[in-house]
Amino acid sequence: MTACLKSHSHDATLVLTLSDPERRNALGPEVYAAAVEALNVAERSTEVRSVIITGEGAHFCAGGNLQRLLNNREQAVQVQADSIEGLHIWIEALRSFPKPVVAAVEGACAGAGFSLALACDFLLAARNSVFALSYINVGLSPDGGASWSLARRLPRAVALELLMRGERIEPQRLLQLGLINRLCEPGQALHEALHWCDSLNALAPNALASIKELVNEAPTHSLHQQLRQEREHFVQNLHHTNGGEGIRAFLEKRPPHYR
Repeated sequence: MTACLKSHSHDATLVLTLSDPERRNALGPEVYAAAVEALNVAERSTEVRSVIITGEGAHFCAGGNLQRLLNNREQAVQVQADSIEGLHIWIEALRSFPKPVVAAVEGACAGAGFSLALACDFLLAARNSVFALSYINVGLSPDGGASWSLARRLPRAVALELLMRGERIEPQRLLQLGLINRLCEPGQALHEALHWCDSLNALAPNALASIKELVNEAPTHSLHQQLRQEREHFVQNLHHTNGGEGIRAFLEKRPPHYR
């Protein structure tokens, strides 16, 4: 069975499901391309306000297909380079996507699957899920932005531990490290993610997009540059239709209705 990406809508949330349960939803080029296309369509759709990425069956994603990687060793070097480039285009698309993206994790979340979850804006995981960056265990280094995500969010020694030791990591530790937003009961990750997205969907989409852009850019900005960007976004959002609706709703003590 070839890995594929399934999609369905739940109110204003687009759910993207990694589908290759026999291989614990191992990733491949077909999934990368389909995911980028799905995000492009979702970005243009006013009906989609958030996205969830999850896995079919008992697991989120075991990472790359090792048999495919072994076969690629017999091909030209460019074959694997192109494959990783497809994954990286997807990772960059997730980071720049202007709407919230939530990873809903059950079971195994390993290798590029872990990199994928880290690229999402929020990570919700079952208490019995298992995380690992096991590249080193098969003589490889990370891809999918794992080194970038961990180096930005963790002390250097902790990031190196997770990447160099390649051990199973309990979700409780990742919660303590700030990499997981919330733990839930087994089998409830998607349900919790949908509830999470329902709350986000009720907020002003333009303001959410501004917040994501500001947070993405902050590490490369000086304080002066970031203050200037905050000013520009604030003024833009104040004069947006949703800015007026939000302020009036607060003053009138009623729920806002954002577009």
